[in-house]
This record gives sequence, C-alpha cells and structure tokens, in this order.
Amino acid sequence: MEARHLRYALALAEHQHFGRAAASLGIAQPPLSTQIAALEREIGERLFDRTARGVFPTAAGEAFLVRARGALTEMSRARVDAGRAARGETGRLRLGFIGSALLDPLPGVIGRFRRTHPDVRLTLQELECPSAALLAGELDVAVGRGSPRGAGAEDLVTVPIGADHLIAVVSTAHPFAGRPSVGIGQLAQEPLVVSADAASTYLRPLFNPDPTVLDTAAIARDIHTIAGLAACCAGVGLGPNRMRMIARKDIWFCDVEPRFRLPDLRMSVRVTDSSPVLAAFLSVVRQNCADVGARLDDLLARHPAAAGR
Repeated sequence: MEARHLRYALALAEHQHFGRAAASLGIAQPPLSTQIAALEREIGERLFDRTARGVFPTAAGEAFLVRARGALTEMSRARVDAGRAARGETGRLRLGFIGSALLDPLPGVIGRFRRTHPDVRLTLQELECPSAALLAGELDVAVGRGSPRGAGAEDLVTVPIGADHLIAVVSTAHPFAGRPSVGIGQLAQEPLVVSADAASTYLRPLFNPDPTVLDTAAIARDIHTIAGLAACCAGVGLGPNRMRMIARKDIWFCDVEPRFRLPDLRMSVRVTDSSPVLAAFLSVVRQNCADVGARLDDLLARHPAAAGR
C-alpha cells in the first residue's frame, strides 16, 4: 500500500464518481478503477459500493478513510519535520564557553540564533576548559581562549572569533585609579588577580624575567570575579579589554603598556560533526563575528550540512 492509494480512495469518496475522481487526480479513469480494486483486495474488504447513483464508501470504507486521512496528514508532517531537521531548524546544540565570551561576541550570536532557530534545544554551560568537554563528546561547540591542547585536539577545527588585549582593573581607591595606563613593571610590584589559565600559560611571558610574580596571584574563575576582587582592593585584576563592558562604579580600568595581545578567543568544533544544527549555528557566527574571516567561510563550505546555505 502506497500513499497514492490512500489519495485515490479519498478522492473517490469525495467525488463519488470514478471519472470525476480521476480527473481531480490527473489520471485516466481505468487506472483509478484498477488501483481501487487492487486496494480492496489488499485490505480484504469491499471499500466502495458501485451504484447507478454513484460510488459510496461502505462501513469498512468509512473506517479505512478515517485512518487514511490521518496517515496522509502524518506523512505530510513527517516531510515537514525532515526538512526542518535537514535545515538545522530543530535538534540540539550544546555550547560551552569561558565567561569573558559572554561579554562579546556570544550575546549577539546566541540572541540571533535563538530568534532564528527557536525550536533548537540550546544547552549553555560556562566552563574553565570548554575544549576538554568538546573532546570528551560533552559539547558540540566550545569557545575558549587560544587553541585547544591535549590528546584529540587534532580532531577539532578551530577558528578565531575575537581578538583582544590585556587591561588592568583596580578599585577606585587604588593609586592607579584615574590613570589611563599602567606599566608592566608597576604591575609586577602589586598583588595580582588573574584567571587560572592566564596564570599558568599566556601571562607568564609578560613578567619575564620573573614570572614568579604570578605564583602569588589570587585566582579567579571569571572576569566578574576578577573585577569584584579588584573592587575589594584584593589586588590589581588583569583581564581582556572586553572586561570594560562590566558596569560598576567602584572599579577603574587602565590600559597595560606596552600593549599585550591575548590569545584569540576561538571557537572549536569536531571535524566529523555533520549536524545541520551546527551548520546553522556556524552561519550565525559568521554573520555576527567580523574577525572570523575566510577560515570560517572555508569551514562552512566544507561542512556537509552547510552546502547550499
């Protein structure tokens, strides 16, 4: 039994005449009569009474037609659902990120994606090392600072989504408050507040030849904690320039001289992930992140689900 057999039976029930039903279906009358007869043999029941006044469903036919209408409706919905899934309009996306990405660019990306893909189940999680969770299969997208490291990193595709440089944040009661900038030598004389990954990796070259300055630094989970501890006079906080977006009256931001570029904010996905939802998300990232450049264009061009976008 095929969908066309259901449509034939419904057309015949509606028009109550083989000729009119056939015309509505765009086929000749003999093939319609043949198909209805074949359908009745397959069902094992007479579905229509053929009379001089017209063709009318039997009791068995009426019961069959109720199910036929429902089946065709479900088949239509199935086609719609399949198309939406293929376009990335439904499904699930798990996104992990570091806290500073919530200042920029994730608000624009997530907001636009939610507006354009409201039926996607979007799971959001702040993590200190989102790339590790991506490698473990716990995420579909990871946004962190610098390139992922460790076993399996070669199985990821990573693109930059934002450049940034280092700034300092202090309490408005601190001697640095009111200054437009502060030197690295001055910072080395102060108690510091930094994130764990900054202390262990990319800030070490900043304080050469004495990187032990960072060994006594207070460790904060995210930029909001850095700013909060600075406001408490716990030390001079060091973080990305996008930290200036934190609105507090009790802190002051200073440029760090000479300017120290931080590792790029980067987005990583698995090379083998062909999810249409991921392709849809990457397209939104491309529209919102000017820094992403041709590298994400290349990734989108090669993504199996992104063809034709």
